[in-house]
Amino acid sequence: MDKVFIDGLSFAAPLFIMAMGAIYSEKSGITNLAVEGFQGFGAFVGALTAILLMPVLGDGSQAVIYIAMLAAFVGGGIYACLHALLCIKFRANQVISGVVINILAVALTTFLTSTINKSLNGDASNKFVLGVFNRYTIPGLSQIPVIGALFRNMYPFEFIMIVVAIVAWYLMYRTRFGMRMRACGENPQAVDAAGGNVDRTRFISVMISGALSGVGGICFAYSISANFSPSIYMGYGYLAIAAMIFGNWNILPTGAVCLFFGLAKAGGYQLCLSMGLPSNYSDLFMMLPYVLTLILLVFFSKRNHPPKAAGEPYDKGKR
Repeated sequence: MDKVFIDGLSFAAPLFIMAMGAIYSEKSGITNLAVEGFQGFGAFVGALTAILLMPVLGDGSQAVIYIAMLAAFVGGGIYACLHALLCIKFRANQVISGVVINILAVALTTFLTSTINKSLNGDASNKFVLGVFNRYTIPGLSQIPVIGALFRNMYPFEFIMIVVAIVAWYLMYRTRFGMRMRACGENPQAVDAAGGNVDRTRFISVMISGALSGVGGICFAYSISANFSPSIYMGYGYLAIAAMIFGNWNILPTGAVCLFFGLAKAGGYQLCLSMGLPSNYSDLFMMLPYVLTLILLVFFSKRNHPPKAAGEPYDKGKR
């Protein structure tokens, strides 16, 4: 059971930060199916930064990892500008734009990874080998029955995710920017009438979405896969979007859904091991979060209330 909590939290934390990114975009009125692409491109930038710094700072340097996270934050934000530009400036269909952004990210990062590897070491591999985060245990809290497992063998990014979640919640619900952003998703005409800049607010919100997704991507690369490769695009972005929907576009409920998905994924894998099934069955059990998504859609889809203006290009002349 302890293993389920430990692995579940390590999966839920990056998923949560990506879901928060999706919330920021959609709360501003921009439908965001591009989380998968933001995640992958941000992870690519972070992984490339790590590969370039390893010979200088050392392969085992934890500083490399934190710099890679910062690079992923910046890379994801910059890549998100493409989605923002298409949806806000050119008023493209936001769903189609998100899908295209995802496809482009897979093709572009795979090509760039192979090209860079060939130029660096002569091997046109499509992956950057990164290693994993060191794990830590919190004395005292780790001894609490049942929930103490949440504080054992933790990745450092899990602490960072908690801080980021608090900052993101405060920015959304306790600042002028957050109030204006949420208003842009409900009634952009009212924001414009009050002197706000709808396009700029939405553009910044989409960039925040990309930046957070990029951090989530590099955390997955440094924990689950230990490398950056096309396997980073495993549907995690869409799972984050599902968590956002089930959380009704609110940060705290979305966090609970992400934890539920993480525990389901880890629980399924541990169940496979405890039953002594062959390793090829583990992939079947790893599908559990996606199966749960389909089931939850049946029961909760009618209760969801997305932002009223989400998916609609802003038209100043509309009242």
